Amino acid sequence: MPRKAARREQLLVHLAQTLFPADRTYTEPEVNEALRTVHEDCSALRRYLITSGLLTRTRDGRSYRRSTTTL
Repeated sequence: MPRKAARREQLLVHLAQTLFPADRTYTEPEVNEALRTVHEDCSALRRYLITSGLLTRTRDGRSYRRSTTTL
């Protein structure tokens, strides 16, 4: 992951747009599988995407969606 916030944000936006079409809901295993194609630490990438607001998840953590308001 890039250390500079601006570069990291660019990468996260790119990942969200290319790995997660906005028209569907994903399970955590599906999110992990998609993120593992990019980096082995899928949990860290998932956290970054959630924290940046690019992915949203339900309170119980069972489903994820790409946020359409931030892209």
